[in-house]
Amino acid sequence: MKKSPRKLLTGVIAGVVLVAGAGWAVSTRLRSPADEAARRAAPKASLITAAVERRKLTSTVVLSGTLEYGSPLPISLAGAVGGAAELQRVTRPPRKGRIKEGAVLMEVNGRPVFALRGSVPMHRTIAPGTKGDDVEQLQRALRRLGYGGPTSGVFDRATIAAVTRMYAKKGYEAQQPTLTDKQAHDTLRKAVQTAQETLATEKQALDQGRDVRPLKIKLDNAKVELKTAKRALQSAQSRELTSEDEGKLATADAAVRAAQEKLLEAQQALQAARNPPASPPTSTATPAPTPAPAPSAPDTSLLEMRVANAEADLTQAYEARDRALAEAGESKDAKVEELRKAVRTAQDALATAEQALRQARQLSPTRLKVSNAEKDVAAARSMLAEFARTYGASVPPGEVVFLPKLPARVQKTETKAGQQIKDEVATVTSSTFAVTGSVEAAEADLVRKGMEATIELDSGKSSPARLTAVGEAARLPGSEPPADGAQPVLLTPDTMKGLKGLAGNAVTVRVTVGATKDPVLVVPVAAVITAADGRPRVQVEYATDQTKEVEVRTGLTADGNVEVTGALKEGDRVVVSGA
Repeated sequence: MKKSPRKLLTGVIAGVVLVAGAGWAVSTRLRSPADEAARRAAPKASLITAAVERRKLTSTVVLSGTLEYGSPLPISLAGAVGGAAELQRVTRPPRKGRIKEGAVLMEVNGRPVFALRGSVPMHRTIAPGTKGDDVEQLQRALRRLGYGGPTSGVFDRATIAAVTRMYAKKGYEAQQPTLTDKQAHDTLRKAVQTAQETLATEKQALDQGRDVRPLKIKLDNAKVELKTAKRALQSAQSRELTSEDEGKLATADAAVRAAQEKLLEAQQALQAARNPPASPPTSTATPAPTPAPAPSAPDTSLLEMRVANAEADLTQAYEARDRALAEAGESKDAKVEELRKAVRTAQDALATAEQALRQARQLSPTRLKVSNAEKDVAAARSMLAEFARTYGASVPPGEVVFLPKLPARVQKTETKAGQQIKDEVATVTSSTFAVTGSVEAAEADLVRKGMEATIELDSGKSSPARLTAVGEAARLPGSEPPADGAQPVLLTPDTMKGLKGLAGNAVTVRVTVGATKDPVLVVPVAAVITAADGRPRVQVEYATDQTKEVEVRTGLTADGNVEVTGALKEGDRVVVSGA
């Protein structure tokens, strides 16, 4: 069949295109020797530059650490728990987790071990009468927990009562004296009673002796006589007058009153005589009488003499009363002095009787027995008092553990129920996190206590922290020192948020060893060169492949960049490396 012209044209065009494509492909793979040499020649040398930037610069030291609860402290019991005579066996071991002040850390032989806050370690039995800083520390803990008591530093009855309340609150009984101590205390108490009874018997025998009894009766009589004399003297001093003097004074007072009445009568009679009454007028009208001659004045000389005599009698009565008073006072003074003399005489008689009785007792053969009995009583009382100072409820050395800070956490327990007590019973930590790690020797001089840091977690989140210790102060008890001269470091997170449940995890920490306060000009460290004069410079590209040197001052270096100041501005291109 004959092909159409259109189809024939299409086939020719396709063939041409196919041939042209094949020729192009061959031509791209075939080069002349000159072209191949030019292709393999090194490119033209050019400068490598970086822009000058303005930003804040922070220098950090990166280290790896472990997130743990801070301040681990191994604890052990200071001594026996309870009576100390039996085997010390754990009946309830410490439990991991948070522990507050006043809580029972563990039990030994069924007895509690309390956790209290304090810096003085428990080192002895605190018994009645014990004094010291450890006692005052215990008292302050009792007051913080609400059990009351003093802070005197003496384990007295009030402190014992507070300790008893603390034990009772937790369902225990404070440590009481042992059976042996109770028996010893009872024996000493009975010894005092026996000595007192013996002394009383010997004294009675001494007083009933032939040479002592009469003198004792004489002494008793002298005491009675002295008491009577003192009572009579006191009565005389309290009374103003005796009965006899009161009678004399009453008579004198009556005489004064009689003289006063007699004087008054005489004065009235004289007054009446000197002023007679006038005659009354008559009612009948009569002629006016002839005036009579004036009567002569009455004779009052006798009445005046009576008045004068009465006044003299009154004066004499007053004088007699004054004499009676004076005599009464003299009589009282004489009586009081006489009674005082009687008191002195009775006192002398009493002193003589006492001395005679004392001499008789000292010379009596029974006196030695009384003296020995008195010494026995004193010795028995002294021994009882000495024992009583440490007798009563006490705090055994193993029943309290003082920790520097509370609340705390029991991080690890070193014993189990049924085991005997070992040197260490548990390890406690603070209730806050800490990061322990180490920094390489080359960077150890860069870090200092108090520097800010950032804890980077696997979740991508970060938490602020602070460097709290460097060197030996940061090394945990019992841990090995870092190798290769590295220094241990301890960091404390600023917050617990986001860290709970991560104890024991490894974390990355960036410690900020330096930072600029404001944005500064920075260039790559490789851009700074030191000239022959020792001054740092950078090469600034001002045109293509055209540079000039600019002197700079360098500052903080961080992350491959360095702070610079000089004749530079943000955006300038500095040479990092050239041809």
